[in-house]
Amino acid sequence: MKKGMDQNYEQYKRMVKFIFSMIVLSLEMSAFWYVWIHFYNQKMEIPYNRSGHWLMVAVYGIFLVLFNILYGGWKVGYLRTGNMIYSQLLAAFCANAMAYLQITLLTKSFQNLVPLLVMTGEEFLVISIWSFLFNRLYRQIYPPRNVLLIYGEHPVAGLMGKIHSRNDRFVIGETVHISKGISVIKEKIHGYEGVVICDIPSHIRNVILKYCYEKKIRTYTTPKISDVIIRSSESLHLFDTPLLLSRNNGLSIDQRVIKRGMDLALSLTALMFLCPIFIVTAIAIRLYDGGPVFYVQERCTKDGRVFRIYKFRSMIVDAEKDGYSVPAADRDPRITPVGRIIRATRIDELPQILNIIKGDMSIVGPRPERVEHVELYTRQIPEFTYRLKVKGGLTGYAQVYGKYNTTAYDKLKLDLMYIQNYSLMLDVQIIFKTVKILFMKESTEGFGAEDAAAMAGGEEKSKPSVTVKREDRSEK
Repeated sequence: MKKGMDQNYEQYKRMVKFIFSMIVLSLEMSAFWYVWIHFYNQKMEIPYNRSGHWLMVAVYGIFLVLFNILYGGWKVGYLRTGNMIYSQLLAAFCANAMAYLQITLLTKSFQNLVPLLVMTGEEFLVISIWSFLFNRLYRQIYPPRNVLLIYGEHPVAGLMGKIHSRNDRFVIGETVHISKGISVIKEKIHGYEGVVICDIPSHIRNVILKYCYEKKIRTYTTPKISDVIIRSSESLHLFDTPLLLSRNNGLSIDQRVIKRGMDLALSLTALMFLCPIFIVTAIAIRLYDGGPVFYVQERCTKDGRVFRIYKFRSMIVDAEKDGYSVPAADRDPRITPVGRIIRATRIDELPQILNIIKGDMSIVGPRPERVEHVELYTRQIPEFTYRLKVKGGLTGYAQVYGKYNTTAYDKLKLDLMYIQNYSLMLDVQIIFKTVKILFMKESTEGFGAEDAAAMAGGEEKSKPSVTVKREDRSEK
């Protein structure tokens, strides 16, 4: 009976999320309405009347919608409360910046920022209350799903840990190995609200998928490399049997030209505006210990070509004087006080703008790995070379959607999703989302001490357990 009631509630989930989102959107638009009429409208040569006010508020609402969609601020029940607040506040800040630009153009002069800043503070308060109340209400209506986890020969502890970290969405009621047999698994499936399929042989997985589809039981499947490739395939209808076309050519010539043009335009503009930060950082590093400002590492980019990547030095001089690479661990004593600041703010990565201008890298792409790490991962995961179909990037799909402890195998799948589904709009989305993850803790953490030691020693592990942080941030 309970399961039937849950399915009835399920059909209203999108409507519930839409209503929740419209409430906070209306409150934010009302705040802008007040600020516009009382502080900025009279600054125009010919103030707007009522229809003009509606237009201004409507444009502001469009900005809010676009940025909230981009940053996922309205993903009630999907994001944790803190992440929702952060995402919506970032969206509001961007919308307010666009609104100020619009006001400046309309009034033909720079106006007082204080009213918009006060409004941003009020929006933060509204967003915080809204996120806490409506996330809690949503989880009362839609409690965590009780799921059955089906696994095969590969270790499943990593995935279980990730699912347990989101106990607001999932509860693993039981785990079952495929050796129990399809008939036993089918019987168990009926007692759960969902099924998690973890990297099992395709012929068994297909049987389970079709059975769950028939019984209207939702499934969550960890994709294989082949799944990522098929997912991006093109449908062909040459005759009455459907065909799926998959290519392996990287980006087309027109995509490469457009991408290179955007790289040059954005990197040259960024270099011009960031010059003061470059100068201050260089002086701080030099004054601390008198050592070199920059350091270089050899990294792999498109087609396995090796290039020298530039970074601001964040460690002591000769941090790897013993002659082998030691990835930076959390609270690594080799990191200087200046280094901790520039790592936390990602300033140490800015010199890679020069690599982008030179053509070694792109703004968006798979993060270029050290040569020895590419060799190590390729021995364990032969498909790891697939990510070398495009240039390495300053940021990328795996950086935006991955975590600091994303495995090499999962990182590969994320990078392939980017390569197989590339578009200019996807690049723009990743650039904007990079702003969101820039100051999130998992985007700036280093390796754990155990992982750092394993990487330094070249220890080889099984495919699912090779662990990679957001990137290797050691120095030579």
